[in-house]
Amino acid sequence: MSPSPTRRTVLTATAAGGVVLGAPTAAEAAPPGPRPPGPPATAQPPTRELRALLREIDPARIEATVRKLVSFGTRHTLSVQDDPARGIGAARDWLLSELRSYAAASGGRMTAELQSYVQEPAPRVPTATRITNVLATLRGSVTPERIYVVSGHYDSRVTDVMDATSDSPGADDDASGVAVALELARVMATRRPASTIVFAAVAGEEQGLYGSAYMAQQFKAAGADVQGMFTNDIVGSAKADDGTLDPYTIRLFAEGVPSSETPEQAAIRRSVGGENDSVSRQLARFVRDVADNDATRMRVRVIHRRDRYRRGGDHIPFLERGYPAARFTEPAEDFAHQHQDVRVDETGKQYGDLPEFCDYDFIARVARVNAATLWTLAQAPGTPRGAKIVTSTLTNATRLVWTRGTEPDLTGYEVVWRETTAAEWTHVVDAGDVTTYEIDLSKDNVFFGVRAVNRAGLRSPVAFPDPQA
Repeated sequence: MSPSPTRRTVLTATAAGGVVLGAPTAAEAAPPGPRPPGPPATAQPPTRELRALLREIDPARIEATVRKLVSFGTRHTLSVQDDPARGIGAARDWLLSELRSYAAASGGRMTAELQSYVQEPAPRVPTATRITNVLATLRGSVTPERIYVVSGHYDSRVTDVMDATSDSPGADDDASGVAVALELARVMATRRPASTIVFAAVAGEEQGLYGSAYMAQQFKAAGADVQGMFTNDIVGSAKADDGTLDPYTIRLFAEGVPSSETPEQAAIRRSVGGENDSVSRQLARFVRDVADNDATRMRVRVIHRRDRYRRGGDHIPFLERGYPAARFTEPAEDFAHQHQDVRVDETGKQYGDLPEFCDYDFIARVARVNAATLWTLAQAPGTPRGAKIVTSTLTNATRLVWTRGTEPDLTGYEVVWRETTAAEWTHVVDAGDVTTYEIDLSKDNVFFGVRAVNRAGLRSPVAFPDPQA
């Protein structure tokens, strides 16, 4: 066990505003717009490798993807599946072709496939309907069993959710999110992530999250170690319905107490004040750590909710199965265009979810946020397992224990903490390559966490410790 910092050292650091390890340099200027007072203590500046990857993300290719998806007329889940030019089947076939072209440049590391099943009659699905997800899997070279997923939904709709024949361009909702997933697949296909990344275009979202539910259940049935999932849904514009612009902000919705927890687990979480420390909240903090910087030129605005009122996205089936998941969506929606039928007003102006209302530079910045997050997750160690805070003895010191990871480049761990009223981690201390650590600070007064560090200096998401009697 590493020597414990003295209480004087800990309290002095607290009064000074925190011990910050690996914080961005002054040269890494903040993007435009209002921001929090400073980066989290856990912030990780982008590596040279990551910066090179982010520079390859191309707004023109993203626009081409959105326009191609719109060209199929409608992509309604109940639309025709055997027409080569119109309907969801045509979109499905084109997506598979694109992902296979990226896989061809991967040296065998990436594969592309269709994931299909027949959805029996259900709400918004009046007859048995084949629902097909289009997936590309980039297999990790070191820890392939650890998986991260990024998705967008390629089905679309108009005002009447059961109208499967009218033109339904779905540029913002959600060709924009599919374009993010495809662009990441293209850029990453030629690289070697340590862990596995799955790029997904799912169907059935507008009818009830059917495609993502099937994908999540397939992972669950296989016992897959999905340590993070992000859906990009409505990420095409920074314009609100009142015309205001916020082009350097992306919202990230992350739930608190997981719905997948048993009543007993939820009661333990509440008893220790961990409502703001679910695995999805830690994932959201990680996004801020690695993707809210000059390399993406975006501010990540974390929203402490599962999703918006009366609506939900493809991250929810993953949450329901106990996986960490969150939703990226634009800063404020323009309801004058979303889900509206294509029409022309008295001035000749077109309405509807058309490509002209998307901001492709904005979507590219959203893609960079996703890329920074996924690439760092895939290259860093996995989230520590078995993290506990020992409560068997009454003392003003705190002992943490955890299980050592199996990554070959793992070099040690850090203990983080924050005031119970703080939203983000404010202090970091190097614990060394150990599985137990004692700090001279009362567990009654602050929240603690543990994160892993590898040889390259990349840090994992934080694990919030459960009490161990």
